Formats: sequence, structure tokens, C-alpha cells
Amino acid sequence: MPQKIVPAAPPSALAKARVLVVGDVMLDRYWFGDVARISPEAPVPVVHVRRSEERPGGAANVARNAAALGAGTTLLSVVGRDEAGTQLARLLKRDRVAASLHRDAGVATTVKLRVIGRQQQLVRIDFETTPSHEILAAKLRDYRRLLQSHDLVILSDYGKGGLAHIETMIGAARRAGKAVLVDPKGEDFTRYRGATVLTPNRSEFQQVAGRARNEADFTQRAQKLRRALKLDALLVTRSEEGMTLYQARRRLHVPTQAREVYDVSGAGDTVIATLGVVLAAGLPMDEAVRIANRAAGLVVAKFGTATVAPHELF
Repeated sequence: MPQKIVPAAPPSALAKARVLVVGDVMLDRYWFGDVARISPEAPVPVVHVRRSEERPGGAANVARNAAALGAGTTLLSVVGRDEAGTQLARLLKRDRVAASLHRDAGVATTVKLRVIGRQQQLVRIDFETTPSHEILAAKLRDYRRLLQSHDLVILSDYGKGGLAHIETMIGAARRAGKAVLVDPKGEDFTRYRGATVLTPNRSEFQQVAGRARNEADFTQRAQKLRRALKLDALLVTRSEEGMTLYQARRRLHVPTQAREVYDVSGAGDTVIATLGVVLAAGLPMDEAVRIANRAAGLVVAKFGTATVAPHELF
């Protein structure tokens, strides 16, 4: 069977989309080096660092992916009053993201430091704390204000505490007539009830719905979860199997388009960002899913948290 061609969405259509991204942001740091010996202090490699890179991560990576597609993108989140928070703000400005970052002196900006040697990740070191209630309340007030000037909301939950009011956010968006896409985290999906689309990966889905015996059982579990959470749609990303969309009385499966897989980190961010931008641009759900699937196939061939440009997609 010939491969279905993804229709071209004109850049002008994507540029008209206005997307609001809310969630847990982080700074992804990479130290690249050479490994020539084992430490005499412990059986670990000694890495001679040659260069370093920094990229927006978490919800910030979702926002930069949306902006890379040309959409007007606003990011609402919390960072610390520290060097990492300042650097994250600078990177987002470079990536043309309108960042509304609440600075909380009581927290450290989440940083994920990855040490790379011989083209392999040797270790990851995380720095993180939970934002204060006062800062989260202020963010909620800004969220209500920003809703009116955006077409669609993406809530990116990384479990760092920045979406403590997510039920209120979903309700406010739906009452305002805005679609809400949620990238979930953890075992309690009830807090995402009422969202337009939920986008768990296969592992996250099975953690909540249980392991399926076969494809029919997978579909039954997916539809049961979709109904229980009152979702318009459930999109399960399934790694090498592609992704499957579940709506009322219908299922759409899109096989993977990845030709080579170099790094899957951030692929979920690319999926939900692309899906959101295409839907905000007025394209139908099926087409948005196919385009998001293509974006995922492109981004996993790149190193680290990366983006996809319109000319690559179309």
C-alpha cells in the first residue's frame, strides 16, 4: 500500500496560530568530552570535558518546538532567581518564545546535566525543588488573563509541582472555548479530566490502564480511559509502533516514520507542540496527528532536545 502523503500546511496558516504553553520548565545542560581512562578513585570513567551546550527543556522545549513551526507562542512557568533561570529566559528569547517566567527566590531552577562521552550519556544529574504556593497562585492569575489572546493551551506536566492547579486551568480553558492538550505524568490521570486531548506515551498509559493482552484489549482499555476522563481524544504515542488516536467510536493508527533513532529525549514535547500548532491553525485532528507523527520521526534522528522546522515537515 502506498504511504499516505502528509498534506502541506502553508507556513502562513501555522503563523496565525497562537499557542499558550504552561508547565514545568528546565534547563538541559550537556557536557561533551573524551574518555581515555578509568578513575583510580572508583570504577568510573574520567571525562575530559571539551565543550558544553544548553537548551530549554520540559515545557520550555514544548514552547520552542511550537515557535520553531512559526506559531505565536507564550510560555507561562516558574523558575528560580538564579543563573539557570536567567539563562533559560535568554535561550527562550533567542527561540522567539514570549516567556512569562515567575521568579521564585525559594526554589532552584530545574537543571538536568548530562555528561556525554564516546557518543553515550554516562550520567545525568538533576537539580530541582518545588515552587511556592504564592508563586503558583500568581501564575494562575496570569493564566486566566493570557487565555483570551490564545487559540489553544498546552499543559506540559513533568511532575515538578508547577501544575498544582491543573484542574482549574483545564476548566477555565474549556469554559473560554479553548482546546486543551495535556502531556501527563504519574499514576493519577484524574487530575486531567475534561481535557481535549491527552497524550501519554505507551509506558505512561500502561501504568494507568494496565498492560494489554493484544491490540483489541489495548483499544478497549484506551476507550475506557478516554470515557472515564471525559476526553475528546486520547493519543497514545507508541515508540517504534507509531501512535494511535482514540475518539468516540473510532480509532486511527499511524505507523512510525522514524528512519533512524539517535535520541528519543524530547520527542513527546515535539509531538504535543506540533499537534497543538496544527490544530490551532485550523487543520482537522486526523491531519494534525499525521503531521505530529512525522515530526516525531524527524526529531528522534537529532541529538538531545531538538526542534523541527516547517520545511522539514512539508
